[in-house]
This record gives sequence, C-alpha cells and structure tokens, in this order.
Amino acid sequence: MKRWTAFSAVLLLLAAALVLTERRKAEAPVGPGAILHLIADTQRELSRLPVRFTRLSDEEETRFGDELAESYANWGPVSVLEAEEDARAVEAYVRQVGERLAVRARRKLLYRFHYIPDLALVNAFALPGGHVFVGAGLIPLMDSEDQLAAVLAHEIKHIDLYHCAERVQLEAGLRKLRLGVPGQLVALPVRVFQAGYSKAQELEADREGTRLAVRASYSPAGALRMFETFNRFYAPEASRAKTPQEELSKVALETLEGYFRSHPPPPERIAQIQKMIADEHWENLSEKSLAVGDMLWTERARRALEAKRYEQAVGLARRSLEVAPGRSKAFRILGQAQFMLADFSASAAAYRQYLEAVPRDVVAARQYADALAALRRPQESAREFQDWMDRQTVSEGLQVELAGLRLLAGDEMQAQVALARLTASPERFSRGEAAGGAEGAELTGRLGWWYYRAGNYGQAAGLLIRALRERPQDEELRQQLGWSLVEQRDFEAALSRFGTFPMGCAVARWQARDRDRALEAFEAARAEPQWLNPRWVGAVYSPLVARSVQEMETERKKGPVVRLPAAARR
Repeated sequence: MKRWTAFSAVLLLLAAALVLTERRKAEAPVGPGAILHLIADTQRELSRLPVRFTRLSDEEETRFGDELAESYANWGPVSVLEAEEDARAVEAYVRQVGERLAVRARRKLLYRFHYIPDLALVNAFALPGGHVFVGAGLIPLMDSEDQLAAVLAHEIKHIDLYHCAERVQLEAGLRKLRLGVPGQLVALPVRVFQAGYSKAQELEADREGTRLAVRASYSPAGALRMFETFNRFYAPEASRAKTPQEELSKVALETLEGYFRSHPPPPERIAQIQKMIADEHWENLSEKSLAVGDMLWTERARRALEAKRYEQAVGLARRSLEVAPGRSKAFRILGQAQFMLADFSASAAAYRQYLEAVPRDVVAARQYADALAALRRPQESAREFQDWMDRQTVSEGLQVELAGLRLLAGDEMQAQVALARLTASPERFSRGEAAGGAEGAELTGRLGWWYYRAGNYGQAAGLLIRALRERPQDEELRQQLGWSLVEQRDFEAALSRFGTFPMGCAVARWQARDRDRALEAFEAARAEPQWLNPRWVGAVYSPLVARSVQEMETERKKGPVVRLPAAARR
C-alpha cells in the first residue's frame, strides 16, 4: 500500500509540473543548448523527488557540511598571492560581506565563508549546512561590493533552499555512500558542488539571492552587472578582450566555459533580474566600491609580469592603482613592466613612488638605479638618486649604485672609493668599511656591472670573476661575466658562462662567425619580447650587443633558420 501511495504522489507531482510548464511563458532561447538544459533538468528533477520526502535535519546537514568542508580545506594551492596577508585580508572582507547577508537568510544556520586564493578558480560554490566558498579568479571580474554580495547571496540561497542538502543526498545515493558513517563523504569530489544545479534551481537562487542582497541594503545592479560580465565571455562575438577585466588567462577562460555549461545562459538570468528591478522599483539603489579589488588586480599584474606579458602587466597595475592609489606593490610591478617595455622615464617614476613607501627595499632601489641609467642622462640621474638617498634612511650598500651612476657621468672617483672599500678588509660594508662573504660578492658584482655599462670591460670582468668566487652558482653574475668576455672577444669563455642562456649564446656565436648556430639560438631568444625592442637592448647592453641583435634579426628575415643535427652543433 505504501509503495502505491508513493507512486501516486510521484505521478501527481509530474502532472502538476506538466501543467505549470504548459502555462508558463517560455523565455529560453531556441537551439541545441536549450534542449540539453531541458534533458538535464528533467533528469535532475526526477532524481530529486525521493530526497524531498526524506529531507535531512539542520543538525545532520550541518554535520555533513562540516565534514565536507574539512575534506576540502586544502583544496587547490595554499596561496598564489604574493603575500599571505593579502589573502587573509580578502578572506576577512568576503566573510564580512557574507555575514551581513547571512543574518537575513531564512534558515538560521551557522554560515561560514571561505576564500580560495587561486586565480584559476573563476567560480563560487556552497556546501550543505552553511559553508560558502569563493575563488580568487572571480573577484577581479567585479568592481563593486554589490557584485560580491550578489555572488555570495546566490550561494547562500542554494543552502537556504535545500539545494545543497538535496545534492549531497542524491550523490550519496548514487555512489552508495552511507551518510551516517563518518568519513564516507570524503568520496564526494569538490566538483559535485562546483557544478550547477537544475535550471529552475539556479534561477530560483538568482531571484531569492537578489532579494536577500537588497534586504541587506545592496543594489540589485550588482547581480545584473555580474551576469552582464559573464555574458561578455559567453557571447561568441566576445572572442577578444575589450578591457583589462576581460584579459583572463587561458585557465580562467576554461574555468568559465565549465561554469557556462553548468549554469543557465546569462541572457536568461539578466532578463529575470531586469524584470525584478522593474517590478520592485529598485532602480535607484546605488552600489558600493569593492574594498579589496586592488589586491587582486595587483596579483594579476604580477602574474602577467612573470609571464612576460608586459603591456598587460602595465594595464593591470594601473587598474589596481585606480582602485587604491597608494598600493605600493602595484608601483613596483608597474616599474618592472615599464622597464621591460623601454619606457624608462615612467619606470623610474614608478620605482620612486614605490620607494617613497618602502625605502629599505634594496632590490627595488637597484632597479630604480637601472631605470635611471637607461635614460642616458647620467648627471641628472646621479643627482636624482642622490636626492632620494639623502631623504631616506637606506642601506649603505646603495652607495655602489650611486657610484655607478656617477661612473656613467664620467666621475670615476666614487667608484674607486667603493672598490677600495669592497676590497680593503673582510669587515662589513654596511659599517662604512668593507663587505665580505656573500654580501660583499653581491656588491662587487653590482659594481662590476656598472663598469660594464660604462664601457670598461676589463675592470668589469675582473670584478665579476671575483664575485663569482664567492657565489659560483649565481646565474645573473655568470651571464654578466659572459657579456664582459664577449666584449674582450673571448667567445669560448663567454659561452661557458652563458650555459643555456639563448641570447648570450647567440651574440657570442654571431661575433665568432658561427652564423647557423647563432641564428638557431637567436630564434629561441626571441621568445623574450624585450629582445625585439632595439631601444631596450641599446639602453641595457653595449653597442656591440645591440648591433649583433639587429644584424641577426635582419638575417632572420631573409629566410627560415635551418636547424643543424645535434652532432654538428657540438
């Protein structure tokens, strides 16, 4: 009898669904995507029917959600942000916005909000019992707190409306897991909850999430603009990025493609929110700025810099500075990227801005000096660096950089004083005497490179050899010595120092008249975009190197490079 009662209930529910479907105005676009959504939704709705009759209690759901959250705690990278404090600051902000929404949820669960600092995760998902996760890749697509609130409210509603609880029951049934047995839920992969729900459930979470956000004093425009952003990626005509926000990495785009496969098409979601705004007269609610957006823009700029996408890094760093003009890390990334683009004046200005906030960053101060040297106005550059040093409490080791800039201006006296202090005794340079050990080798190497830029290649080679005795594995010192040896026409010794460094090998072989192997190495070196910029090459390296690179580029354009057999390259 009980079986017949359950079967009759199922039939009644199906009949009711059919009647509602017939009466509801169809808004879905015509096409294969709509058919796939219909099939998937039908399968999902049929599978949900049994769990609706045996719904978990709040206590059970919370216990299962906690177990799942613990198993996913170390999911993905620990952090891809440059500083852990940035990740903690973003998570605190996500938690603050989430808690403001959660107190207005219908179900009084303990909602907890987690930030996954992985820029490849362009998604958010929820677990039963109150856990909400948001990926770092999603936040840079936002420019207002209201957009973040829309995403979090949507996920809260998946919990509030029992979508997550039904999903865990359904998956446990399909995988024959016993929910009451500790450790069983570890078998559920995180993608079960990253995947979307049925179309009806997603649209319901959109509606109710928007209402929740408005009750928390957020603008529904946040949800609307979030879906409009998704739609720019979803639409076939959006194949090329139009703004820095759309300059996603390949991994992020693939993640978004997965998002689109598991969620309703953005145009339907946009239409629903637009109707709600009109019906509820929510047009005049204003949006709030996104407090942590600059951190994510800065991180994306750093990743672009590492990938040698220098123009993109400049755009992203500037975007970060628009959001937070005092973001010092963005100034450093901006300076590095502009230097590689041979925009030396802008690079020096960006480094100066950064060093005003972080004067004890010795590496950045050296890069500042390098940018000033590349301007080819040595006297002005030396005065500017001296002015900066006079106004800050800086490392005494930076006297080497000032000496180098004055060396370029024709004043070798300070360079000789620095050299004497470096070689007089094993005492510390920072005490105004001499530097020994690794620190002394580093300063000696820097002075050697300044002599290279001043055209005194013999002195440069001698100092770099001395530095390498203390730091034989330092690749930068080895390459710098290689360039000095090329100028002395000791090509075999230079090649031994360059190792597998393509452009060093290319120039050394070109000067040694080994044309074929030089062009083969040059072809590999062209993957580094700065080598294709004559202004950058000429400012950083000697006239011989600049001329060699230009000659090899001209030769390369005459025809394809023929790769030699391995035996012939020895």
